[in-house]
Amino acid sequence: MRTCVIFNPTARGDKARHFRRHLDEIGADATLMQTTGPGAARTLAQEAVAAGFEVVVAAGGDGTVNEVLNGIGDVPDGFARAALGVLPLGTVNVFARELKIPRGLTQAWQTIQGQRRLCIDLPCAEFTSGSRRVTRHFAQLAGAGLDARAIELVHWPLKKKIGPLAYVVAGIHALRQRQASLVWNDGKRSISGELILVGNGRLYGGGFALFPEADLGDALLEVSIFPKVNWMVLARCGPSLLLKRRVPPGVIINVRESSFSIECTGKAAVELDGELAGHLPAKFSIARRRLQVVVPEWVLHPISVRTLLDKV
Repeated sequence: MRTCVIFNPTARGDKARHFRRHLDEIGADATLMQTTGPGAARTLAQEAVAAGFEVVVAAGGDGTVNEVLNGIGDVPDGFARAALGVLPLGTVNVFARELKIPRGLTQAWQTIQGQRRLCIDLPCAEFTSGSRRVTRHFAQLAGAGLDARAIELVHWPLKKKIGPLAYVVAGIHALRQRQASLVWNDGKRSISGELILVGNGRLYGGGFALFPEADLGDALLEVSIFPKVNWMVLARCGPSLLLKRRVPPGVIINVRESSFSIECTGKAAVELDGELAGHLPAKFSIARRRLQVVVPEWVLHPISVRTLLDKV
């Protein structure tokens, strides 16, 4: 199958440097496309699908995955014509972790070459960007409130130096500010909160299972609503997040729905796959098993793997 790899030639970090050292090897089996700036990966993905490539690989972090994903969707029937591949070169790589895509470049590239496809659900969000209403797909997660505000406050040179800890620093700054009052509504009920997270998969921020009931193939989004976000809540959640990788019972309200809205009386940001996207109000929906993703072979047989692990 025709494969193209979209990457940022100026990306920094050990993973990016390791990737560039293997460009000749990867280029022997795929067409390489270099981005030129923010948003370029989306345009390149659109061009790749239109040109007949059947696998479009995002070599980067979750933000790059999101751009390539939306570029595939920009082409009529794009999600039927091409599969999404991932070479996890970013800081956190939540989507790759969710699908058990190897973090090592050699193993991840072998996964791409294996061409095993898994069809998963495809969520999208409609929100305000500038003065326009736009619709954009996301692969793994979305959020409004504290986490989106933290992304607004991330100091990017600091992120290059300390990686995921830059989000922690930004989160502390965001926590010191007055929290927005958000309302989740599915047309039948409303729930208020100061932080609302939306999960297609189980993971958030790396290996944290904030959406424990999420399933990539059930046509539902799991929503975690924090009624309050303050230092007391952080102190309560901290030990459980560090030791168990999940939020302790009673802190959040979990709901699962296929479509809903999130609104705010003031101004609050929205993030998609860890990247700032726009502002509320936002509407969310999901299409069942519309996205093809290249995954390791054993991921296609979860029951067999689970049975095997139970015997260990």
